[in-house]
Amino acid sequence: MNDLVAEGPADAVSGAEMMANLREMARWVKLSGTAEELEAFRFLEARMRDYGYQVQLLSHDAYISLPGAGGVTVDGRVLKAITHSFSQPSTGLSGVPAYVRAGSEADFAGRDLRGRILLIEGMATPATAERAHRAGAAGQLHISHHEHLHEMCLSWVWGNPAEKFLGQMPSTVACTVSAADGGAIRDALARGEQPMVTLTAQVDTGWRKTPLLVAELPAAQADGPFILMSGHYDTWHFGVMDNGSANAGMMEAARVLAARRGAWRRGLRLCFWSGHSHGRYSGSTWYADRNHDELAARCAAHVNVDSLGGIGASELAHAAAMVSLRGVAARAVDAETNTPHVGSRKARNSDESFGGIGIPSMFGAISEQPDAPARARNKLGWWWHTPHDLLDKVDEANLVRDTRVLVHACWSLLTDAVLPLDHAATAETLLAELTPLAAKLGDRFPVAGLVTLAERVRDAARAVAAGTGDPVAASAALMRASRALVPVDYNDGQVFSHPPALPLPEWSALQPIRDLAAAEPGSDVARFREVEAWRARNRLAAALREALAALDAA
Repeated sequence: MNDLVAEGPADAVSGAEMMANLREMARWVKLSGTAEELEAFRFLEARMRDYGYQVQLLSHDAYISLPGAGGVTVDGRVLKAITHSFSQPSTGLSGVPAYVRAGSEADFAGRDLRGRILLIEGMATPATAERAHRAGAAGQLHISHHEHLHEMCLSWVWGNPAEKFLGQMPSTVACTVSAADGGAIRDALARGEQPMVTLTAQVDTGWRKTPLLVAELPAAQADGPFILMSGHYDTWHFGVMDNGSANAGMMEAARVLAARRGAWRRGLRLCFWSGHSHGRYSGSTWYADRNHDELAARCAAHVNVDSLGGIGASELAHAAAMVSLRGVAARAVDAETNTPHVGSRKARNSDESFGGIGIPSMFGAISEQPDAPARARNKLGWWWHTPHDLLDKVDEANLVRDTRVLVHACWSLLTDAVLPLDHAATAETLLAELTPLAAKLGDRFPVAGLVTLAERVRDAARAVAAGTGDPVAASAALMRASRALVPVDYNDGQVFSHPPALPLPEWSALQPIRDLAAAEPGSDVARFREVEAWRARNRLAAALREALAALDAA
């Protein structure tokens, strides 16, 4: 692996350059599909051209939901409130709310909630909206964890909805109130009172033209592999940290890496998305669908960039990466911050629209708040998704630090002779899932064969990593193995479609086999579950055989 020397690319990162760009971007509220957002994209287009990149500003249709005013009254008393993207609009939905705690599956279980307004602890999320939809609820009233109200997108349909998914879009009127106001409603219900709540929501949902900027510098072989760096450009309010700081970091990484382009073995493509906040990742999903063939053939890795350099953001140990890229993340974090990297699993969010294609991914947020409460949905700061996300929420020194990590990781991906993908580690995580399943199912279901295949993939990946053969062929083999392994780990086994924006378990394609293992042997439930377990087993076996063939060929 390449290590940055004392005068390596990361040393060229300029805080002054990033803050100058950030001050420019902080002038615009970038709601998806608006004229103001397009004006902001024009600045980005000009700056990336100044940095020497080939630039394309695209425009495409996206299904966007922009929330307007939201209102909540309790027995006629007006509360401070907001509504949410993809809420149903309403001039007044009234009722005594039903308290469902945090809105988990267990909180909904066994309750008739049809037509009710649900009182839910915590932020409005796709998961709670989906449960409310299935329960037939009419409304959602969320209780913030503090006095700040976080803008959120309710849709769990990933990207633009196909016609067949229209019936799965959010169907409730949704609002959020502060911890104090929501807690008073909760306490009144606990005392046996019947507070009458009314929700109003102004929401503009429909098709809009949205921009998408592509900036690229190829390596010596113009049609060869490239690294994709991406981040969303649209914002809630001014969104200076989310996602202005990340955009500034991306631009700076692009600038300093381009200065050493002669050492690149792979090209670099940057994409700046709209529709992240207001279209459930519509921009990156559109791009993935429209460019599937090229991305499958040429994209070696995806570096996602979100919310860099926040004030007080001193926690870098858990910067996320798919297992095959965790070593790249660890070396970058360790080298640039002297912080031992523990890592975490990539979550199903933040424009991770390329799992079906089989593109390994890393990062998103690089640094987080160290003292965020365990109940917080993320650790990006209390100002996240609020009007308070302004220039004073970005620390220039932290932004430089995070961007150095970004540059270090990208430099490795661009210049290492063999693409630094550790599929032996990938196979080890699969074996950790398969081995206890094989022990539990025994002769009831053939998991042992999957264990053998995973062990062979692990050993073949180690051989490629230790080999002295053609590095181009080895890199191509590792990319091909990714195409087989990533979808069954991170995309529910789907290749040409996008699972919902809901949590997925590790090695999600294994879930039917896990469900079979949890059933009573010989029961009707076990027989029903075995149907899908066989399909899951076959899907995973095919992926392992494809990965093995790729690695053996190298």
